[in-house]
Amino acid sequence: MHDILPIDYKYYEKVLETGKEVAEFYNFQRIETPILEMSELFEKGTGETTDIVQKQMYSLKTRGGDALTLRPEGTPPAVRLYLEHGMFNYPQPVKLWYYGPFFRYEKPQAGRYRQFWQMGLEVIGEKNSIIDAQTIQIYYNILKELKLNNLIVEVNCIGDQLCRPHYRKTLASYLRSKDSNLCADCKRRIKENPLRILDCKDEKCQAVKAHAPQMIDHLCEECKHHFKEVLEYLDEIGLPYRLNPYLVRGLDYYTRTVFEIFQEGKEGQAQTALGGGGRYDYLIKLLGGKETPAMGGSLGVDRVVQAMKEAQITMDNEKKVKVFLAQLGYLGKKKSLKLFEDLRRANIQVGESFDRDSLKSQLKIADKYGAQLTLFLGQKEALEGTVLIRNMETGRQETVKLENAVVEIKKRLKK
Repeated sequence: MHDILPIDYKYYEKVLETGKEVAEFYNFQRIETPILEMSELFEKGTGETTDIVQKQMYSLKTRGGDALTLRPEGTPPAVRLYLEHGMFNYPQPVKLWYYGPFFRYEKPQAGRYRQFWQMGLEVIGEKNSIIDAQTIQIYYNILKELKLNNLIVEVNCIGDQLCRPHYRKTLASYLRSKDSNLCADCKRRIKENPLRILDCKDEKCQAVKAHAPQMIDHLCEECKHHFKEVLEYLDEIGLPYRLNPYLVRGLDYYTRTVFEIFQEGKEGQAQTALGGGGRYDYLIKLLGGKETPAMGGSLGVDRVVQAMKEAQITMDNEKKVKVFLAQLGYLGKKKSLKLFEDLRRANIQVGESFDRDSLKSQLKIADKYGAQLTLFLGQKEALEGTVLIRNMETGRQETVKLENAVVEIKKRLKK
């Protein structure tokens, strides 16, 4: 787990601001779910055979005997919220978005931490293929708004409950014939969940995967038609994508469309996955609701921030200080504190250096800020109830009454 320092936090805030702006344009509403959920939610929803549930969850027992887990992903909590608060009675689809920390016990690597940040979008209650394409488009738009380039979407269709069982059998049969070339985890997965082997990053398994049967050749007519429409929509909006017949994502609840967005590196560099997701048409029923189509995904904020820094995208989030308040002596400090608060209430961004006594050092700071006006409050001004205003560009100085200071400063800032 890692700390986020002020210099980096600007990037995290930028991702949040941009994500919020784009999500709200598409009529998504923000939600917040607890960081702790019942463990059963993920065991049932994410899937007992996934690495998340088997290896990566931070789980605990309460004094009352409840089994709780730090949320490892956002979709099951969003679905729980949808069901628990009767959102199935709302006009459909319900569009939700969230941003926050998630937790997985996994080997740390570049851009991946055990406490990590995600922004997620969920569209619940719509089966039309246009939702698949638009969800992908929204994530792509967020990354483009953040000035990231060389983006490519990888997309695949993994079928549904009608056509996937036959493909699983075909795939399992092929994998059993290559059993000796698989890693220990994947040997176990042949029986439990052979599709997960397609997501394994082990070099031996990658070589086996390269010749495995492809799901796209085993789709039923309905899934074929749905996926064809998704690709036609992506073509229409000019989104750069490529088919990856072995893309399955690591979660059991996905059906039909799955996608990942990568930033292509220079030659020889590994691609960086910045986000991904897919359709999950059976998860709501699995968690106790009626069968309800849904589509969603998430952005890995830590990875997006890393990509922004590597692209040397600078954050100019510093508030522009137009006024600097310089003070001298105890009385000057006392009156400055009140004037500073008056300026804050008037929404005038003001710089100060109350810890400095030297006027020379304070003026250096005013220059660093690039302040338009500098205010001087010393012993004399404090006793007379005045403040000296200096225009830093022209050098012109005027003394005004303290009670009129805010009005006079506003006048000069407009010039």
